[in-house]
Amino acid sequence: MAPVEDTSIAQRAVRDSPEGSGGLVKSADRVLQIFELIAERGPLTFSEVVVALGLPASSTHNLLKTLEHRGYLQLHAEDRRYDLGLRLWEVAQRYAANDDLPRLAQPIMDRVVTQTGETVQLARLDGIENVYLAISESPQPMKLVSSVGKRLYSHATGLGKVLLAGLDEREVRRRLERVKLPRFTQKTVIDHDAIVLNLREVRAQGYATDNEEYVIGCRCVAMPVRNASGAVVAAMSVSIPTPRYNDVVAATVQRALTDAVAELSERLGYLGAPEVLSA
Repeated sequence: MAPVEDTSIAQRAVRDSPEGSGGLVKSADRVLQIFELIAERGPLTFSEVVVALGLPASSTHNLLKTLEHRGYLQLHAEDRRYDLGLRLWEVAQRYAANDDLPRLAQPIMDRVVTQTGETVQLARLDGIENVYLAISESPQPMKLVSSVGKRLYSHATGLGKVLLAGLDEREVRRRLERVKLPRFTQKTVIDHDAIVLNLREVRAQGYATDNEEYVIGCRCVAMPVRNASGAVVAAMSVSIPTPRYNDVVAATVQRALTDAVAELSERLGYLGAPEVLSA
């Protein structure tokens, strides 16, 4: 089955450009683009960074040298390629140490894999994209292949619909405003009004589905994870190859996932009814 692919760094760089956006610092934005590019593609030469991001050579050279000096990038002497540095890893570890969600979720997700035989994923929302925080893979040969840190557009996935449904409609429309959503299959819904209407159904029923809307041959069910205040802070899904999907499998997945998100939400301090999404 096709792997989950993340959004192109170059595409996001153009989409999220600070040009014309008040209060944003261009040089800081370029530093973050460099980090994201190297994280996605691996070590790159100076010229490859300039071409990939379309940045001025002179200022990019100065940025790279500064980041290398501070330890956020390292320059391999043998091939003159820039790679992520140890200091960036140290900063990331500080974040990971303070984020208990993947650690708390992993054993619960592993249990769902045992119950269902299918791949389980956990994601958070960033803008209009899912960022995958934890994955428990199916032991079966035919399965969804993904990895932690990948990104997907939220409108085409069960996880994303649940996460968007955790926002109010005004915020959903604000995030979708002026964004041309990609169509991945014939079943992908890209009309903003239709998406908003679908999210009302997700809030009402407490879960979302993906019926081959991102990739042909894969279906999934997703449910929200809430914190102590009741806010949707993540979503968990079970992905099933279409040839294995039937009513019995769907019912098994629904039960296992309901129990899993209820347990994880409770560990985060949530005491309410896990099946009801906020409007």
